[in-house]
Amino acid sequence: MRLTLIAAVSVVALLGGAVQASAAAPLTTATQATEYSDAQLQAFGTAMAAVRAASPTDGSAPTAEQQATMAAAIQAAGMDIASFNALATAVSTDEVLQARLTVVSTPESPAGSVAASVTDAEVVQFGAAMTAVRAAMPAGGAAPTTEQQAAMAAAVSAWGLALDRFNAIAGAVGSDERLRARLELAAVRGS
Repeated sequence: MRLTLIAAVSVVALLGGAVQASAAAPLTTATQATEYSDAQLQAFGTAMAAVRAASPTDGSAPTAEQQATMAAAIQAAGMDIASFNALATAVSTDEVLQARLTVVSTPESPAGSVAASVTDAEVVQFGAAMTAVRAAMPAGGAAPTTEQQAAMAAAVSAWGLALDRFNAIAGAVGSDERLRARLELAAVRGS
């Protein structure tokens, strides 16, 4: 159990503290007057990538030709310019929308993989359990004592995950961008 739990805890570095933030205090976000669907966020992400590609790289104002290319890209993504600008403003001020945009812009986890099988409830449980495990870990990367190992295992169980499922999810986090994005979204939501 010790080596497996220690290996699982190593994913904390990949999460960059996002999971810790969810347990410490919910992050504040701007109040959102409009609820955006995943399809709208996907269209926005597609349009934004094309707009960035057409934008001047030196920070100067775009030329008329670049502006036309950007407008065409927005329309090709199924949006009008006013909606694109409204969503751009909302995304720039709302951490939840930013995290949702990351999730919808990230490729799906491979079918049949551990990451693809992780439910939304497990994402929340894993995030909370990881925060508790992190709190029980020894400082400075030292090997955990028997008591610390027991505390880490108890933290995982307290959040409703079996130790083997926690370890499977932890192993998948390191190699699955979509799962990391889902964990970040849960952290930002303060779940």
